[in-house]
Amino acid sequence: MDLRVATPEHGRRIAVLVPCYNERASIAKVVADFRAALPDAAIHVYDNNSTDGTAEAAREAGAIVRRATPQGKGHVVRRMFSDVDADVYVLVDGDSTYDAPSARDMIARLLEERLDMVVAVRRPAGAAAYRRGHRAGNRLLTGVVRQMFGTPFSDMLSGYRVFSRRFVKSFPVLSGGFEIETELTVHALELDMPVAEVPTPYYARPEGSESKLATWRDGFRILWTIAKLYRVERPLPFFAGAGLLLAVLSVGLAVPVIVTFLEQGVVPRLPTAVLSTGLMILAFLSFACGLVLDTVTRGRREIKLLAYLAQPAPGEPARRAGTSGIES
Repeated sequence: MDLRVATPEHGRRIAVLVPCYNERASIAKVVADFRAALPDAAIHVYDNNSTDGTAEAAREAGAIVRRATPQGKGHVVRRMFSDVDADVYVLVDGDSTYDAPSARDMIARLLEERLDMVVAVRRPAGAAAYRRGHRAGNRLLTGVVRQMFGTPFSDMLSGYRVFSRRFVKSFPVLSGGFEIETELTVHALELDMPVAEVPTPYYARPEGSESKLATWRDGFRILWTIAKLYRVERPLPFFAGAGLLLAVLSVGLAVPVIVTFLEQGVVPRLPTAVLSTGLMILAFLSFACGLVLDTVTRGRREIKLLAYLAQPAPGEPARRAGTSGIES
């Protein structure tokens, strides 16, 4: 069966990607809603080891269902981006909290403005739609990323996004869990991709559906991911900052030793002097590591940019040579 779908939206093939884990209570509605909003799109549901019959419900609703074995949303997104061939990708959670009709506006903006990612900014449609802890955590983590990477996004952790083909096929998914949204955001920022946000309604989960996101556990995992991405993508300021801290500690320890030596001509605290010298050596080594890794990071960024530029821009005729779609 040929899964390539021609759509009315500028003749583009649109794929709706729905990662799922135990979402039987909502998945049929998600498939139906996106079938109504994008009648010619291919709807792919990837089941992540569900035990409640999610895959069967999605298949009965008319979705293309596959299984992704490694547990975690990041692993599922990696599999989806690898498997599915399309011109425009819509990534959405299977919990029926996102507004399917908004996808048409998001796709239209992506194509008309030749963007690479459009993020749905959640506007709660009720007090129960957006938990207070999740909202506060989102603001905190978005603020951290804004300080580190200069993000233009106001809802970095939104699970509802539209991507161009060149974004998807140049994105090396490395995270395994809910950190995937952070990684998607940083990828766009590091390659200076054109992006935008579109406000969309955000609804409460249907009865019988439970959130898989643990506020504190996943919040700390996302924060750790931000720190790792900063170290990987911005090694010079990261290691230079560490070197500066070590240098300050070294000078703080050395000043009393130097003052005593100038006054008395002896160094009575030899261990302190040795420690101060060692810290200063580590400071210089840290700065040198930052310089070396900054060059490596520049090379990695150039490789990702070449992969990005190898794909057609949104709104241009797709390059069909060498791509035959996914058949089963």
